[in-house]
Amino acid sequence: MTDSSSAAGYTGQTESDGPARSPWLTFLRTETGSAAVLLVAVLAALAWANADLSSYERFWRTHVGLSFGSRSLSLEVREWVNSGLMSVFFFVVGLEARRERDLGELRDARRIALPVLVGLSGMLVPVAIYLLVNAGHGTTHGWGAAMSTDTAFALGMLALLGRRLPKGLRTFILAVTVVDDLVALGVIAFAYTESVAPVALLVAVGILGVIALLRYEGVRRGGWYAVLAAAAWVALWESGVDPVVIGLVVGLLTYAYPAARGDLERATGLFRRFREQPTPELERSARIGLASAISPNDRLLRIYLPWSSYVIVPVFALANAGIRINADELSQAFSSRVTLGIVCGLVVGKPVAVLTASWLTTRFSHGRLRPPVGWGAVAAGGTIAGAGFTVSLLIATLAFDGEQLENAKIGTLTALICSFAVTWAVSTVIGLLPKRRRIRALLGTADSIVDLVVPVDSERDKIRGPLEAPVTVVEYGDFDCPYCGKAEPVIRELLADFGDVRYVWRHLPLTDVHPGAMLGAEASEAAHDQGAFWDMHDLLLAREGTLLFTDALRLADDLGLDTERFERHLRRHKGAGRIADDTDSADLSGVSGTPTFFVNGRRHHGAYDIGNLSAAVRTARQQAALDEPEPEP
Repeated sequence: MTDSSSAAGYTGQTESDGPARSPWLTFLRTETGSAAVLLVAVLAALAWANADLSSYERFWRTHVGLSFGSRSLSLEVREWVNSGLMSVFFFVVGLEARRERDLGELRDARRIALPVLVGLSGMLVPVAIYLLVNAGHGTTHGWGAAMSTDTAFALGMLALLGRRLPKGLRTFILAVTVVDDLVALGVIAFAYTESVAPVALLVAVGILGVIALLRYEGVRRGGWYAVLAAAAWVALWESGVDPVVIGLVVGLLTYAYPAARGDLERATGLFRRFREQPTPELERSARIGLASAISPNDRLLRIYLPWSSYVIVPVFALANAGIRINADELSQAFSSRVTLGIVCGLVVGKPVAVLTASWLTTRFSHGRLRPPVGWGAVAAGGTIAGAGFTVSLLIATLAFDGEQLENAKIGTLTALICSFAVTWAVSTVIGLLPKRRRIRALLGTADSIVDLVVPVDSERDKIRGPLEAPVTVVEYGDFDCPYCGKAEPVIRELLADFGDVRYVWRHLPLTDVHPGAMLGAEASEAAHDQGAFWDMHDLLLAREGTLLFTDALRLADDLGLDTERFERHLRRHKGAGRIADDTDSADLSGVSGTPTFFVNGRRHHGAYDIGNLSAAVRTARQQAALDEPEPEP
């Protein structure tokens, strides 16, 4: 296994259609660190509150106001955090969910139904348990504190468990928690709002409608959206409804898409014009052209994700997790039905609901709707879903005060600790299963989404390795691309390590950035005409600098090819049709740059060092093995 520093050199890519590094991979990297920062913030809040509770409360209850002419808005610091900063956190959650809907696993509409059903069930069952525990004790109004999963802690917990659980579980959990957040914010807005000013509420809804209209019309100026979102936030606050829902709604309205090849070629042209004549006007045109090639979702996610993960959520924890903890407080809390209701609802209710809803949906849909991972991973996802913190504390502060609020906070923190402990235990038990059963428990048998639109054709594609291998690695490459040259030794090592992998090269000459790209592709096709494609492939990737026509002829001579036939093939561009077919297939599959890899039809995101590619191949091989019949005893 390679460390991050060694893999860092294998993330470069010559771009033609999108960002160089997947925001999805960036998000994964951020979660591990942000979970640690969030934990430190919780411990700091506890330490501060137990050292001097009065100063802790005095600071967070300090009023800070904003004035707009004759109008003013004055809130406690804690309210600015809970309703203001947390709007940005939910905005990031909405961005990531929209990205999954547009480009990820959830782009298949059938895959949305299951998370919706699981998310709703995962809220109803804990609420029912809380109400059962608190029936007849005057604390039933706090039912909302027992129903919601904390997205930051849940995804951070999954990242900390690392290779114990499959990557597909993250998408499933994210989709479930987004449903959870939407419903929970609706609960905050209406169930825990004492009175609603209808005019202000209608104004907020109208502003959101304007935002949706601007998105539909393709307006890209962020300033308009920032002003409108702030106005909607103020209007919703004035209506009496907690405005934290604004962030999630705006995030879900921010679409994601891969950049079109034409947009990137146009951006390249604008940059070249600026390079030739560096004037302020051309600088602005080049900057706008580059920005317009990337979706708003990509740009905003890159900007706000670090702030959300490393600043906003930890500040929220610091503002709300501070409670006095001693033997008497804990004894009193664990005899409180508020505490017991929250702990039982989250730690018991969430896993039961996630597993039951998933099983019933799979059963009654006759397998058409099933989890993207195995049942063992679903069970672990259910226990992770018991990590309630952010929204649970938000609702607790609205539903309770005094001693009951302290009990609710202790219940929420206890559920968080228990959730991690139970998830660790579940993943440990899965790890003890026999290999084949363990793989099935983690990966399941659901059909995966295939990103490679044009399947591999052994009659047309250039293939290395056994034709009937269970794992196929496809690379879209450019012979003038330095990153493809860097990846070539990795592919050789991969093929040497795995004897059951076939490797496919497909052309994607990026002529707007690599002048010798098309000549290199045509030279390889001319060599293929004489049965020497792979020999030419290796020579082209090993060389440096722009390929010239004389260079191509010299390489053909070095390989002992018929140079006259080779030159005739080149001058008549006989390979252009085959190269165009590969380029068209790249466009259909949304390929952005070179090198881009697909493993058994699934696009490989992130580093392409030997460690990361080997891990992707192992997963694909394990998934393929599940489709094979059980060996006879």
